[in-house]
Amino acid sequence: MKILNSINDLKKINFGQSVPKHSLLLLHWFANKVSIVNNNVIWLNFDPNNRDYGSHHYGNSERVLDPLPQGHRYYTVGNINQDNSLELPSYVVNHGMEDIGENMARIIIRVSDRHPNIADQVYITQHYEADQHQGTEYDPEHTYEVTTDILREIREFSVSQNQRHSLSDSRLMQVRFLVL
Repeated sequence: MKILNSINDLKKINFGQSVPKHSLLLLHWFANKVSIVNNNVIWLNFDPNNRDYGSHHYGNSERVLDPLPQGHRYYTVGNINQDNSLELPSYVVNHGMEDIGENMARIIIRVSDRHPNIADQVYITQHYEADQHQGTEYDPEHTYEVTTDILREIREFSVSQNQRHSLSDSRLMQVRFLVL
C-alpha cells in the first residue's frame, strides 16, 4: 500500500481518473477536523461509534487493509448520502463537482477500544457499488495510508467557494496549491 507523506505524494495520484476529486475535499475536512498532538497522535474531535458525520464500522471484508490487532476497529466516513453526513460541511456534501464517482471518496480510520477518540492509522480510499449480490466494496488499488505530515500540510489550504475547484482541479498535478 502506498503511503502519502506530503503534498508531493498526493500530486502523484491521478485524481479524476483513478481517484475521485472529491477525495481531496474530504481529506481537507478531516485534516481540519482532527487535532494532531504530541508524538503525532491524531485526536478525533468526533465519535465514530456514534455515527458522527455518517461514520460507521468498517469490517474490512475485502481485506483492503491489514487484519486488525486485538482491541482495534476500523471506521469509515465520507458517504454523503447518509443522514448523519449532513453534519459534514457544505463544501464536502455539496461540492458541485461533476465527478463520475462523486460519492466514492472515503476515509478509513483505525481506533483502539481503549482509546476510541485516537486514530492510530488513517487511509483515503474509494468505495463503489458492486453487483446487487455483493453489496459495496472498497478499492485496494486506490487505497492510501495518510500520515500526520500530510494532514498538517493540507490544513494550510483554504477551501473557500472560489478555491475549492483549485484544490480539487485535475490540473492540481501541474499547479501548486493556493495558500492564504
